[in-house]
Amino acid sequence: MKLCIAEKPSVARDIAKVLGADMPKQGYFEGNGYWVTWTFGHLCTLKEPHDYSPHLKSWNLIFLPIIPDPFGIKLIENPGVERQFKIIEKLVADCEEVINCGDAGQEGEVIQRWVLHKAKCKKPMKRLWISSLTEEAIKEGFAKLKPAEDYNNLYQAGNARAIGDWLLGINATRLFTRKFGGNKSVLSVGRVQTPTLAMIVQRQKEIDAFNTEEYWELKTKYRDVLFTAAIDRLKTKEKAEKGLEYLKQNLFEIVSFEIKEGKEKNPRLFDLTALQVEANKKFGFSADNTLKYIQSLYEKKHTTYPRVDTTYLSESLHPKIPGILQSMNFYRELTAPLLSQPIPKSKTVFDDTKVTDHHAIIPTEISPTSNLSREEKLIYDLVAKRFIAVFYPECKISNTLVEGQVGTIPFKTSGRQILELGWREVYVKDKKDDTDDKKEKDEEQTIPEFKAGEKGPHKPLIHQGKTSPPKAYTEATLLRAMETAGKQVDDEELREMMKNNGIGRPSTRANIIETLFRRKYIERKKKNIFATSTGVELIDTIQDELLKSPELTGEWELKLRKIERGEYEATQFKEELITMVTNLTRTVINEKAKVISFQEEVKLKEKKEPTPRKITTIIWEEEGCPKCKESKLMKGKTAIGCSNYKGCGLKVPFVLFGKKMTEKQIHDIINKGKSSKLKGFTEHPESITEGVLRLTENFSIELKAD
Repeated sequence: MKLCIAEKPSVARDIAKVLGADMPKQGYFEGNGYWVTWTFGHLCTLKEPHDYSPHLKSWNLIFLPIIPDPFGIKLIENPGVERQFKIIEKLVADCEEVINCGDAGQEGEVIQRWVLHKAKCKKPMKRLWISSLTEEAIKEGFAKLKPAEDYNNLYQAGNARAIGDWLLGINATRLFTRKFGGNKSVLSVGRVQTPTLAMIVQRQKEIDAFNTEEYWELKTKYRDVLFTAAIDRLKTKEKAEKGLEYLKQNLFEIVSFEIKEGKEKNPRLFDLTALQVEANKKFGFSADNTLKYIQSLYEKKHTTYPRVDTTYLSESLHPKIPGILQSMNFYRELTAPLLSQPIPKSKTVFDDTKVTDHHAIIPTEISPTSNLSREEKLIYDLVAKRFIAVFYPECKISNTLVEGQVGTIPFKTSGRQILELGWREVYVKDKKDDTDDKKEKDEEQTIPEFKAGEKGPHKPLIHQGKTSPPKAYTEATLLRAMETAGKQVDDEELREMMKNNGIGRPSTRANIIETLFRRKYIERKKKNIFATSTGVELIDTIQDELLKSPELTGEWELKLRKIERGEYEATQFKEELITMVTNLTRTVINEKAKVISFQEEVKLKEKKEPTPRKITTIIWEEEGCPKCKESKLMKGKTAIGCSNYKGCGLKVPFVLFGKKMTEKQIHDIINKGKSSKLKGFTEHPESITEGVLRLTENFSIELKAD
């Protein structure tokens, strides 16, 4: 038998269906020469200090640094995990070949390899590597299984990342907590979270230190067009008033008039960070929630693998594009012009040299139905429209630049007009946000044709303004800063080149930000993110630049990516971190102790992000059958029932007495013996419309009016 191991039960079910392994067993499926089992994400983790030696449970400075040799892994302490691992262990021992069907990314590779290592797997191994969970993609993946050895470097990089995070997290957290925590609370220090916090603290200090200054600008209106003086801002009102008097004494003269036609490039396809940035800007979604929504869309087979950091597609995907566009029925009005002619194979979209493990996030040929939550629909719409927009023509624009003068004072103005919408056609009906409105207002000034040398009267005026401090981070701008190691980069091509040196990975950045919120090192005020006093003090206390520098952390990230490509040794990366941790420990222990305050931050009343509808995922394969008490439950198309239904007979339909039931309601009936009080029954023999559903002694369902 061939053993397939997926990362979660739902994916195992999809794979089993495609392979014809349709016989449910306890903890796996069987059939057609395959066993298909699953993990629940991480079953194993790196051992904790006390697993190596009991005395290391104590957070005593004399035991630091803790450097295990070798590092070990252990099962996560959880009865369900232990039960599933025993099933996997037995299947590994009995099978002929293992097919790793884990999530096709670095973390997915580590999850599976640790489990197989713990199960002492010596069997031949292959790797399923797919970018979507559609039936076609799974079939194609099994037809092109890869040797497991092809992904050894990916595993080495993931394992080195985990060890690096352990070394720094365990040692630095214990070190700073004992030295500066004053026995009040844990001071959490991490390889990525600390430089991220340092960026927020630095920005906050720049804002706090900023002195707002007033300034004055000279402007004038000539032929209903507003011009601004092309000189330094004036520091005093007196100078501005003198300038105004001078302007009143002279005519306005046009020096040059130039119209340049240009093109506005199409937006790039989404990688995970770009999608999180866009969802935060448009809908205020947190990075963590956006990741949950796009992960759900992937598991529902509507979009491709989400944890990616490229904005390109593989060239081999080009022939499949028309089929995907054809399936997007809801967007037929937008896809029709594209499908009337061949899809262009542009290098800005299709480039094998820019794609590594996965391509950019795009829709699959399976269009969503109405079963999506509001948030998922919004995220799908972003992905779908971006996918359509990249194949539209470029947007044609005209830029007008006019230079003039009044006496010796130069003036200029500019305007921008859209000549042909091109890709902007896709977004015409979208609701614009405030920044878009402001941008368009600035560009809307209609400029007539001027001739160099023409002169005439004008209406000068003074504009008074104030200098603005740097803007606080939002989740969108913080994600961009993490991607570019703190550097301000607006150009998409340059940003693409800098991704290798970003801090964290696309899949982990949301969790890092959430960790900082959870630790109360940062807080959210409206859309803006600020450091708390504890966060500021922690960064001020850390003297070692290696720990808090985004650039240096970006260099570590580059080394991890080099390990992934086979260009750097994982052992060398580990040795460098050991040296750093050892030096850090010596330095901090010798520092003068002080205690960081853990004052409660005063929370401002703010409009919170709408709480997404909570969807409780029930893993029925983990639930025991209450009737036979031997088999597990399983989810079918019309009911939840015993996996040994023919022998046991337990079945609870999704529709009871004319009312459609949720899985949570069925879970209550099976586990608690009854539901809560429910309404909306339309097909009860005694015309009962509301009441409580009960599981009888014969394991049938009855409705009682309550």
